[in-house]
Amino acid sequence: MQKFTTLKSIPAYLPIVNIDTDMIIPKQFLKTIKRTGLGKNLFYEMRYDEKGSVINDFILNQSPFNNSKILIAGKNFGCGSSREHAPWALLDFGITCVISSSFADIFFSNCFKNGILPIVLDEEKIKELSEYANRKEEISIDLSEEKIIYGNNEIKFNVDSFKKKCLLEGLDDIALSLKKSDKIENFEKNLKNQKPWVIND
Repeated sequence: MQKFTTLKSIPAYLPIVNIDTDMIIPKQFLKTIKRTGLGKNLFYEMRYDEKGSVINDFILNQSPFNNSKILIAGKNFGCGSSREHAPWALLDFGITCVISSSFADIFFSNCFKNGILPIVLDEEKIKELSEYANRKEEISIDLSEEKIIYGNNEIKFNVDSFKKKCLLEGLDDIALSLKKSDKIENFEKNLKNQKPWVIND
């Protein structure tokens, strides 16, 4: 998992409430177990028409928002089924931070496990940030300091200390387990010595 420290980007503003995981990545694209290749199908039904042609009016099909790393969205983002393909699709598209007034719990947790920073802000602050998206101006995010910088202003946000550590160090669930590999190996050795019938080589 890539480390998340600071981020600067023109944000894309998608003011739709209750964006569920099926809208983020439709069910027909869930056959893969790879984390790559899903970006082209992100928000598929909003980005493409019935013939598969690009819908030019959709924000992520427009320059410079097609290169945005920050998505500002309506409340209750990521609701619906718990598919991990949703953060995979966002990440593969290039989005590594989502800002909303609220997130679905499972999606919120999955973001951290896949290197995406979800930030919860009140509606008033989101409205301020959306103006920078409308003007196509960059905003900056500093995870270490837990702040968003826009123009001469800044907004503080809160992140769970353990989740923050995982993002800063690029630790997913596998990496967290591997950090304890020495302890696991010692435990297995001791168990084998004490109860050789439990572990077979």
